[in-house]
Amino acid sequence: MAHPLPRSVTIRPASRLQGRIRVPGDKSISHRALMLSALAVGESRVEGLLEGEDVLATAAAMRAMGATITRSDDAIWRVNGVGVGGLLQPQAALDMGNSGTSTRLLMGLVASHPITATFVGDASLSGRPMKRVIDPLSTMGADITASPGGRLPLMVRGLCPAVPITYTLSVASAQVKSAVLLAGLNTPGITRVIEPIATRDHSERMLAGFGADITVEQGESGRTISIVGEVDLKPRSIVVPGDPSSAAFWMVAASVVPGSDVVIENVGLNATRAGLVTALRLMGADIVELDPRVVGGEPVADLRVRHAALRGIDVPHDLAPSMIDEYPALFVAAAFAQGRTIARGADELRVKESDRIAVMKAALMANGVRCEEHEDGLTIEGSGGDPIAGGAEVASKLDHRIAMSMAIAGLHARAPITIDDASPIATSFPGFFDLLHTLGGEASWG
Repeated sequence: MAHPLPRSVTIRPASRLQGRIRVPGDKSISHRALMLSALAVGESRVEGLLEGEDVLATAAAMRAMGATITRSDDAIWRVNGVGVGGLLQPQAALDMGNSGTSTRLLMGLVASHPITATFVGDASLSGRPMKRVIDPLSTMGADITASPGGRLPLMVRGLCPAVPITYTLSVASAQVKSAVLLAGLNTPGITRVIEPIATRDHSERMLAGFGADITVEQGESGRTISIVGEVDLKPRSIVVPGDPSSAAFWMVAASVVPGSDVVIENVGLNATRAGLVTALRLMGADIVELDPRVVGGEPVADLRVRHAALRGIDVPHDLAPSMIDEYPALFVAAAFAQGRTIARGADELRVKESDRIAVMKAALMANGVRCEEHEDGLTIEGSGGDPIAGGAEVASKLDHRIAMSMAIAGLHARAPITIDDASPIATSFPGFFDLLHTLGGEASWG
């Protein structure tokens, strides 16, 4: 039975971490599996879906727009879709909770359908800017009325037929790319997205799997993804691999806690998501891929991670798009490395669930780690493998990745670390503390 997640949790130092665990299904793939299944004609079957609050918000929204979505006792999700162009007018506002992915991608779907949808969210999501999605969708003809600063609550009035566009991403964002491509699904003609820097490609892979007419070309200006609109999607069976963003915390934990030996099963290793594995290996991490295979069109392996003496590095900037969600965990790894780690090129962190640069700096410094803040990252002075001081309470700022990253830091600290509010973890990793206890960690709830 999963532990409840009250507001406060205290993590105590661990002597070592050992065992085999399986992380939840990939959040990015789970969102897209529900959305595209809901646009296919017929029944799709999804196995391994992440059942966190963010993905459940997507499921609720697709139900509100006409799809039939059920979960059986064996955790298989079945989706009977309405077809491209068949989304129905929702009768109430779509509550996105804390999920930026749900919001931005669903805005894309609504933008080219003849319906109007209002998007609302929690305090954290309502503080996050949506302008980067509003701009291209407005160019396609959607009428979007947002709160000041381009924030939620906002209303999208779709245009059908919408106008196909060629859009060059000004920032490396898979969510913006995906929103435009999803809008292009119900738009006559060809919609194109040009990304100068490659981002995660789950949307392209899954659209192709559902039968969309989509092509990807590499040119001098970057990758051009083209989608032909008004094509029927075919139902399919999907197996969701384990989320590399969830595996990140255990890769770091096993690397920094002496004596640790952990196997993380069924981890997705899509090249556009595997930047943290590359960065940790550059730091000297002992990560071995066992039984590499392909599951649902995605590369997967079991990862064996053993404690290793990490060293500080200058993190290559070109890794940022493939590990943007994992930077908080990387900052924790850097806190235990020998020497200085410079992790920059990640200004996107400023507009996540929290300002992850500022919040992680404050959390690490409160627990004895020396940091220097930059506009696009942090420079961190490592402990050389020794425990950090710990002993402080961390403000999670309603950010699940801050809470989990600092929980991992508490496993190798001289004094316990307290997270003021662990409840956001349920958005992406409801079984996080169960796995912590499975591996030998100790947490107590306040």
